[in-house]
Amino acid sequence: MTMGDMIYEELEDLMHFSVHDLPGRGYAVMEEIRRQGKLCDVTLKVGDHKFSAHRIVLAASIPYFHAMFTNDMVECKQDEIVMQGMDPSALEALINFAYNGHVAIDQQNVQSLLIGASFLQLQNVKDACCSFLQERLHPKNCLGVRQFAETMMCTTLYDVANSFVHQHFVEVSVSEEFLSLRPEEVLELVGCDELNIKAEEQVFEAVLAWVRHEREEREPRLPELLSKTRLPLCRPQFLADRVQQDELVRFCHKCRDLVDEAKDFHLMPERRPHLPAFKTRQRCCTSIAGLIYAVGGLNSAGDSLTVVEVFDPIGNCWERCQPMSTARSRVGVAVVNGLLYAIGGYDGQSRLSTVEVYNPETDTWTCVASMNSQRSAMGTVVVDGHIYVCGGYDGKSSLNSVECYSPEANRWTVMTEMSASRSAAGVTVFDGRIFVSGGHDGLQIFNTVRMPFDIQPAHCLLGTICRWEM
Repeated sequence: MTMGDMIYEELEDLMHFSVHDLPGRGYAVMEEIRRQGKLCDVTLKVGDHKFSAHRIVLAASIPYFHAMFTNDMVECKQDEIVMQGMDPSALEALINFAYNGHVAIDQQNVQSLLIGASFLQLQNVKDACCSFLQERLHPKNCLGVRQFAETMMCTTLYDVANSFVHQHFVEVSVSEEFLSLRPEEVLELVGCDELNIKAEEQVFEAVLAWVRHEREEREPRLPELLSKTRLPLCRPQFLADRVQQDELVRFCHKCRDLVDEAKDFHLMPERRPHLPAFKTRQRCCTSIAGLIYAVGGLNSAGDSLTVVEVFDPIGNCWERCQPMSTARSRVGVAVVNGLLYAIGGYDGQSRLSTVEVYNPETDTWTCVASMNSQRSAMGTVVVDGHIYVCGGYDGKSSLNSVECYSPEANRWTVMTEMSASRSAAGVTVFDGRIFVSGGHDGLQIFNTVRMPFDIQPAHCLLGTICRWEM
């Protein structure tokens, strides 16, 4: 037998044996040993609290201790290490995490855990805390979360909280957190282009509420705050009956000048070019209020377009937005939570089931879930935050099918069919009911109207049957 043959036979006889759960079971055993106070070789101290642990486990699981114990730092040889500035309960929870990979996050400990995780360089725990705060954003806490995120350099959480403040400005403006903001913070907020408001009057009321909360101290800041408020965008009647008559404004010369400037904007259009641009610039609000969007369509040659334009009635001008990823004519359009949805349509070759959504704040389009059916010329309407598409044309025939989209679930659900197929029908909502009027079925044009009984948001998610009637 040659050496080559011997090697071959030995390799053939080789077997690899492994216990895949050994590392996990090993950590569990070490956790139990620690609980018994055995073999521990280091004590972490915070104030009067002391926690025993094993250096090897801390070094293996926590980057901060890995650097400490493997780089000949002074603490490497100390039996007791003082952890300055950490919350005792957070430190204990993170030591336990080093052994079992589990940590319980709640409203009471999330901030101390995030601070501790940041200090110990536990990025996964820090990210989990950020997600916890992000999922629980509310108009009453978003300003505090934003400030905390900025302090802790949590960029994603800060951006999400900041957008939440902008999107829910009206509700935020009546919160205790808003009324407690520093003047500089209010100035920055009311001067922001991204506020989601139905009318500039809401910004004025927020400013007045903040000033009156601590009137003596804050009243001198009112002229500066009103200069950031876009008073020319307020209705003339509101300027005359509300702003001009408010006692804080009446007794302030600079404030009266700002009101006069706003009134001149409405009374003397020729002076508008002399106003600072920001004072007449519509907020890029997520409700898209006050702006008109033209989405897709056909050009003079009959080609479907990706082009999107927005019209500002105050400035009397059109501007190009980021184009859609797909050309669409006879497209369904809806606005939910400040996002504009382009649904289905015709790209010049086929009817589409795809959907993309536009964010005015970032001027970007994102693809979301497609419909169950291809369709163009459908009726589109929003009820309680859900998008309904009714009928349309699939390239062969008009449709009687109805679908509902849930932005939260990113899912389309097939609803009860209409009794007649319709494309290019008119659709609207009144008193919680969807009215579908007119349209054609490929053979005739209708003058009939169909409506379902009360549509509820749960119907879209659960597929509850809706009944149509004349």
